[in-house]
Amino acid sequence: MQTRRQPTQRFRASSLAAFLFLFPIAHIAAQSTAHLAAEPHSFDRGSVGLWQTLQKLHTRASLLLVTAHPDDEDGPMLTYESRHDGVRADLLSLTRGEAGQNVLSADTWDALGLLRTQEMLAADSYYGVHADWATVADFGFTKTKEEALSKWGSRRVLCDTVRIVRQKHPLVIASVFASNVSDGHGQHQVAGQVAQEAYASAGNPSVCPDQIRAGLRPWSPQKLYVRVPFARITDQGVFDYATGHWAPAIFHNFVTGTDIHGEPSTDVSIPTGQYDPLLGLTYFQLARLGLGLQRSQNDGLGLPLAEPITSGYHLYAARVAVQAGDTTLFSGIDTALTGMASLAPTDEQPALRKQLAPIANSVDQALASYSAAHPERTAPSLAEGLRATDALIEQLSTAPDAAALQDVLFELRIKQRQFSLALAQALGISLRAIVVPSQKPAGQIPAYFRGYANTFRAATPGQRFAVQVHLASGSPDAVQVVAVRLLPPAQEAWTLHTDTPPPSTLANGTSTDAFFTVQVPLDAHFTQPFFHRANMEQPVYTVDDPQLAGRSFAPYPLHAVVTLHYHGVDFSVEQTVATVHQQRGLGPVFEPLLVAPALSVALAPRVAILPIGQRTLRVTATVTNNAQQPAHGTIALKLPAGWTAEPATATFNIAKAGGLGSAIFTVTPQNATAQTYTLQAEATSLGQTYRYGDRIVGYPGLRPYPLYRDATTQVHAAHVRVAPGLSIGYVAGTGDTLPESLAQLGITAQPLTVDDLARADLAHFDAILLGIRAYSAQPDLAAASPRLLAYVQQGGVLLVTYNTAALAANDAPYPLSLGNSPEKVIDEDSAVQRLHPQDALLNWPNHITEKDFSGWVEERGHGFLSTWAAQYTPLLEMHDPDQTPQQGGLLYARYGRGLYIYTALALDRQMPEGVPGAYRIFADLISAAKNPQLRGAQFRGVAQ
Repeated sequence: MQTRRQPTQRFRASSLAAFLFLFPIAHIAAQSTAHLAAEPHSFDRGSVGLWQTLQKLHTRASLLLVTAHPDDEDGPMLTYESRHDGVRADLLSLTRGEAGQNVLSADTWDALGLLRTQEMLAADSYYGVHADWATVADFGFTKTKEEALSKWGSRRVLCDTVRIVRQKHPLVIASVFASNVSDGHGQHQVAGQVAQEAYASAGNPSVCPDQIRAGLRPWSPQKLYVRVPFARITDQGVFDYATGHWAPAIFHNFVTGTDIHGEPSTDVSIPTGQYDPLLGLTYFQLARLGLGLQRSQNDGLGLPLAEPITSGYHLYAARVAVQAGDTTLFSGIDTALTGMASLAPTDEQPALRKQLAPIANSVDQALASYSAAHPERTAPSLAEGLRATDALIEQLSTAPDAAALQDVLFELRIKQRQFSLALAQALGISLRAIVVPSQKPAGQIPAYFRGYANTFRAATPGQRFAVQVHLASGSPDAVQVVAVRLLPPAQEAWTLHTDTPPPSTLANGTSTDAFFTVQVPLDAHFTQPFFHRANMEQPVYTVDDPQLAGRSFAPYPLHAVVTLHYHGVDFSVEQTVATVHQQRGLGPVFEPLLVAPALSVALAPRVAILPIGQRTLRVTATVTNNAQQPAHGTIALKLPAGWTAEPATATFNIAKAGGLGSAIFTVTPQNATAQTYTLQAEATSLGQTYRYGDRIVGYPGLRPYPLYRDATTQVHAAHVRVAPGLSIGYVAGTGDTLPESLAQLGITAQPLTVDDLARADLAHFDAILLGIRAYSAQPDLAAASPRLLAYVQQGGVLLVTYNTAALAANDAPYPLSLGNSPEKVIDEDSAVQRLHPQDALLNWPNHITEKDFSGWVEERGHGFLSTWAAQYTPLLEMHDPDQTPQQGGLLYARYGRGLYIYTALALDRQMPEGVPGAYRIFADLISAAKNPQLRGAQFRGVAQ
């Protein structure tokens, strides 16, 4: 029987112990620092990368920036601090942005959270920072921090932040948000508050004491800064875009308990517009390239113009002396390497400073000898610094008071890793570890003709495959190869064997390969998130492995580590083992190796609406073969009592890896009532039963990550009727699933391009549906507005779903406006009033009542109209607490013989979750052309 999260078992060493061994602390470090990218950015390699690593070696400055969602960050500030000043920087996002407005794909909720996590990691690679996460989820736009705290729990979100502070030991905490209405989003305000509270309390062992019991140590940052707000402050105060109201410009300091009246002063101004001649860009430009990789939110950004620009921060608290005119975030803090001594007991600090001085001197010597044309000149000094660091770590680790020196050892180990990286960059060491075909091609192929062979993406339990570890050196000096190892997950018994140990010496300009045969254990853990939610309404994650809390993902399963020897010291280079596949238009794409089940099972649709009285329901079960051999077996459905399926069982026979098998089941319900039923698909092969499947989340250019889901369909039986024989045209928006929702009602929508709207005959469509944000997604759509309005005038129905300011007045038959700040109603349980209960649009074919607004998720809607002409009839009124009643969420106007309908209701959020009332409303809107009360002389006579 297949299990989702398999129990671990103790690690067993293979026969070649020289190539496989346990070193718990080093193993964890290797997994956390191994390069995930097979091809690092050009600015992180060679002389340019070395210069930046030298800046990091030269300082112990460290920074934690706290935000609420991916893309909230002050990327330019982070880039300047990391790449100019060498600051070790971390970026904590409280959520993974699960409820964002996806402009790129149909991924929502947890799938979108994984996508945005990967996008932020891509952006962070430009900023030069490390990503950290809390365990709370973005549950939708929030107007107040009180709502966010009530759902997340103030202790949870504080302890999540405190955990990162204790894990990362930042000298400075900074926050993008001030916990003021100037932040807008209520979740932004929470991020601003917990950044201050964590600064004040992370050093107190009585705060979140379970972390101390688990081995973390209290840590007190030295300074706290908050970004000077972007919002304009006027005589009216601060405009809160979340609520649409003005509020007093009062900024509360949660550390001191005092208030700042008016705009906080800019105490430190970071010159993010400064040009870096090695990078060839300003720090702002480089950061914007990174932000542009968060495409699901911004659809990509171009390179901005180089110009003077700064990031301003206000000092909220400090544990060190500060002076007027301080120019950096770290002014007043001893960030020199010898400053590590301040972390030791007072009586040991003088001696420790003397021991740290040679390490600092070696870094100074490396900086003095740096030459972009001859990076190897820094290597002897770097080797000396690493040797001294290794010796000091060994001495302090075995000292009688080693427990009191843990904070010093923490920073020394960071320097140890930085020295290793700098040495590899100085010596031109490159490493690539990839899965390769087990059979090597015959003959010697010249390097300039040699390509990469396609490989599988995921290994399966029991599978054997080959890994090539390729090592090259550009150093004028020979480098000794001590060991080449593959590191599997801790406590998993992977078998690793090599017949080709590397040479002992790697000379200048030469390369070598080590080939491994690898076998995955039968009980290997699958590559999947270490966090999960029972459903999208759960506002926090369940963390399956507390040791991974705060990380982006569980480590990928296999890493290559090469230990080298130079000038009397060992250092290591590391890389995650990658697979290779050819992507049209991109060439070979390297992605981390995954581990997946042999068969992946899915059942579609994930959610289905079953109109009560409907005789049958069709679902499709799909089996994907992840294994490298043919797969055959049977698939069947587990059904509610009394329900039947035709066929009862289907067979699949998949000839090759990556192949698919599918079966369509016609399900006959028995006495269905208005409730939710579950259908479960089960595939059986070789005595194993598979009930769930993985789907790769991501797109070319991102590292993919799998999302696992049970192979189920949630069937919502409901009283839903739709006009028969509807012909619907659909113009795509951004990331909506409206065509799938139409299919649930038995309607196949015909996709329409802008070119179709300009030239095709539209008269046969009963309605044309514009997807969410269609005018933004397709800028040329506005040019088709005259043709669409002519279609309405001649008797058609145009249904426009939630849009942005790109919707112009002349896109509609009569004036309407979203206003400068389109309203939204985010309380999914807010009362809804029917303004015209007898209106035909709310009464056929379904009679819409207040009950149809129960059970909604996340929100009522986005993009409410603010003004409209008298020809429009608003049908509904709703509002959040303290919000002006909103009537611009659903309205329509007769135009000629047809109907123009605009709705801001979040139908695109509700229908994928199977909310019956949303389907009933949607069915009435798309059925309008055949509504007998509306048809009359105003509409084309369409026979029913």
